[in-house]
Order: sequence, then C-alpha cells, then structure tokens
Amino acid sequence: MNSAARIEAFLEMMSAERGAAKNTLESYRRDLEDASGEIAGGLADAGTSAIRAYLDGVATRGFASTSQARKLSALRQFYKFLYAEGLRGDDPTGTLDAPKKGRPLPKTMSEAETGQLLDRAAAEAADASPGKTGQVAALRLHALVEVLYATGLRVSELVSLPVTVALRDERFFAVRGKGDKERMVPLSGKAREAMQVWLAVRATAPAFAESPFLFPAASDTGFLARQVFARDLKGLAARAGISAAKVSPHVLRHAFASHLLQNGADLRAVQQLLGHADISTTQIYTHVLEERLVRLVNDHHPLAD
Repeated sequence: MNSAARIEAFLEMMSAERGAAKNTLESYRRDLEDASGEIAGGLADAGTSAIRAYLDGVATRGFASTSQARKLSALRQFYKFLYAEGLRGDDPTGTLDAPKKGRPLPKTMSEAETGQLLDRAAAEAADASPGKTGQVAALRLHALVEVLYATGLRVSELVSLPVTVALRDERFFAVRGKGDKERMVPLSGKAREAMQVWLAVRATAPAFAESPFLFPAASDTGFLARQVFARDLKGLAARAGISAAKVSPHVLRHAFASHLLQNGADLRAVQQLLGHADISTTQIYTHVLEERLVRLVNDHHPLAD
C-alpha cells in the first residue's frame, strides 16, 4: 500500500470511527499530502529525521508556529493509525517536539502618538463650553486618559476608582487589584490637575455629587462602564488623527510600561506598578529592554558603527 492509499485509509477511519467533520478531514488531507510531496521516499516509510527535516522546512517556508503544530498533529495521528493497523512497526513522531508558540508582543503606542492623544484630550477639555453636556464628557475623558497613562492601571481598576483618590490630591495612591492585592501607583502633575478640574464639574451634577466613585454613572455598578470608556477613547484617537483600531485602554496601559522601560526603568519596578504577581508576565516587555541595550551599545561603545 503506497502513501496515497494509506492516507485514504486513515481519512476513512477518521470519518467512520471518530466522526471527524468534513473540514477536519480536508485539513488532514492537505497537511498529509503536503508532507507526502515534500518528504523524499514517501510519507508511509519516512523516518524521524526525514519528518523533522520536513517540519524544519515548513518553518522556513514561513508557516506560523500554530500551522507547524497542526501539521505535526496530523502526522502523529497518521502514524499512530499505521502502527495500530500493523502497517508500520514504529511511530516516527514519538520523539518530535511541538514547535513553541511565540508569545505575541503587546500592542502599544509610540511616545509621539501618546502625546498626540493626550494633547487632543486636553484641547477638547479646554474648549468645552461650561454648563454644556459636552463639557462633562470632555473633562471626564481628559481625566481618564491622563490617569491611565500616568498609572498604567487596568481599565477595571481605573473606572472604579474611589473619589477619595482625587480628594487627597497626592502624588501616589493605593489601588486594590487582582487577587485583592494592594499596590501604590504614581500620579503625574497633569493627571492630578485633570482630576481636580473633573472633580469640580462633577460636583455640579446632582446625580454624581454623592457617588463614592470618581467616575460615576447610572449603571448597575455605579461607575462608568469599561466599554463606554473604550468607545470614547477610540473616538478621541480618531479625532487626534490616530487609527482607532490600534487604540484601547489596554494599549495605553502597555504604552505606560513600554515607555517607562524605554527611558530606563527597571523591569521589577514596572512589574510592581502594573500589579503583575509574576515577573514572567512582565517579561513580555523584554523586547523593549533588548532594543534599549542595543541602542546603548551603538551610542556609547567606542567600536560601534
């Protein structure tokens, strides 16, 4: 029985015995036929080294790690079938490791884009007409973006901040995050100023004045919904000339961390500011440190180009 016949037998088994869906069967067929065409000597009798070389070639052809893993999975299923049917005396995929899935880099914004966004929020807050509905929205949004970029808070932490944070007007405040753990976060001068301006207009709204939350709303929780802030932030980005698709509260949190590291902050300090329980979570930003080290060597090493 040649490779093509064995592939057909495998697919028939997957359909009849395991009830594999049509799309699943077509995916197996594509992957196995690709391997059969690439592996010298045919798929049925291929050894471990030949299969490993094929998988290396898949990576060279630019397939993502997820696609590589899927192809290996198809091969493993195929050779297990051949072994179970007595068509092979071994499983050549038994010692092969699945490709590691690279952790995607977090989306972020450049310092220039972040400055552009903050400047637009400040301009809209300054231009808003006193006493108008638009003024409340503009001042609230300005305070939200300034505080978010100054602190790197999670969006859920930001929208549920107590009003006492603004009443104290201090350079640091405590926030209770994941796992009910408390941490200290900084407040820039601009963030404190934006909060104070927002606090003044907030006090004039009867529905907000008695709320325990800094950003109150007529919702079940009593504070601004994260989805509302995310929508308003995208609108602000569009008005600032930045693609709305690349801006979100989470992206602004990443910008906070990335810009700190780019400007010399320690990874452990950034971990504490973000409220990450494990340093490995913060290590998604190591690419920023690597770029900074390369720049440091290029700028200061006597033999650098």
